[in-house]
Amino acid sequence: MKLAVVGAGSTYTPELVSGLSRVPVTELALMDVDAERLDVVGGLARRMLERVGYEGGLTLTGDLDAAVEGASFVLVQIRVGGQAARLQDETAPLACGCIGQETTGAGGFAKAMRTVPVVLEIASRVRERAEPGAWIVDFTNPVGIVTRSLLDAGHHAVGLCNVAIGFQRSIARMLGVEPERVVVDQVGLNHLTWIRAVYVDGADYLPLLLDRRADELAEQVELPRSLLEELGAIPSYYLHYFYAHDRVLAAQRDERPRAAVVADIERELLDMYRDPALNEKPVLLEQRGGAFYSEAAVGLVSSLVSGDGAVHEVDVRNDGTLAGLANDDVVEIPARVTAAGIEPLPQAPLAPELLGLVQHVAAYERLTVEAATTRDPVVARKALLAHPLIGQVDLVDGLLERLLLPEAVAGA
Repeated sequence: MKLAVVGAGSTYTPELVSGLSRVPVTELALMDVDAERLDVVGGLARRMLERVGYEGGLTLTGDLDAAVEGASFVLVQIRVGGQAARLQDETAPLACGCIGQETTGAGGFAKAMRTVPVVLEIASRVRERAEPGAWIVDFTNPVGIVTRSLLDAGHHAVGLCNVAIGFQRSIARMLGVEPERVVVDQVGLNHLTWIRAVYVDGADYLPLLLDRRADELAEQVELPRSLLEELGAIPSYYLHYFYAHDRVLAAQRDERPRAAVVADIERELLDMYRDPALNEKPVLLEQRGGAFYSEAAVGLVSSLVSGDGAVHEVDVRNDGTLAGLANDDVVEIPARVTAAGIEPLPQAPLAPELLGLVQHVAAYERLTVEAATTRDPVVARKALLAHPLIGQVDLVDGLLERLLLPEAVAGA
């Protein structure tokens, strides 16, 4: 089985490689347009694989066609524009009084406009070159929007985020059980989810967690304990951009942008990766973000290969799973993965206070995919107007001027 990683020059790649022994990969292709980064990261990947006795083939290449040729799985983890573009996404909205964040709000919109066309081009090469029925597993943010664009174009794709598996590991520690026994029933849209149940061996432990560990959970998501208790659910960390908008915006104006922090971490990581004695992922990688990415990605691929019926949190078509959303909306939900494919677990309707926000953002995501693929400036404005973190006509033109070149919006 061949697995290709597009964007393998990412410092995330050693996190992924560390778990590959769990899947029957006979050929691994690492592809990136940045030859220098690929050489550094690929060198560490090679040493890591040698340490664990990997006997398959390993190819480092800048040729997309060669990388995906004959692949059964293609993992996409690209960042169009690099950390410099991320810095722009996080700082430009602040001048308009909007939160700067790389996956949601104005910054997420700018990233989607850059990223969707590139991912769709990658997917078209996968369709032509990979094995029939090959899976595209998208880890590229904004995952929900990118996955929707892939599915809209008819590609065999699924989106993947590490938020749910991070909660699973954290909650398992709180309860003193093995992570494999915990099923986190996290539902909503990518980076807009709530945990409405936590099953351990079939029993729901969420009420116990909200009673005994609410302070710790609230600290993780940077929201008041009282909110978790009132919702009867655990919001994802990304909900604090909505529920604590003014506080977050004030803090962002004073603090160093996350993009600058990550750029420093990446430089240090790449220096570490150059050490020929290093043959395992360094601890510093945990500060980069993407914790448990390896377990999430490898676990999903393993289940798609074996059909073991394990439950994974994925981004897929709604198809009636969440009432109040269109069938073609892309939702983030737990699903059972078998030889027949990915089957979402049944879900009760979202409470009104959750559904309203989800519908709002789902409309924005629909419009953003259209804007990214048509380059229509009117649709771009509609997308920004639809987002609850923006939603004001006086902000929209200023944001477009700061986030996008005029010709990028118009498609010139």
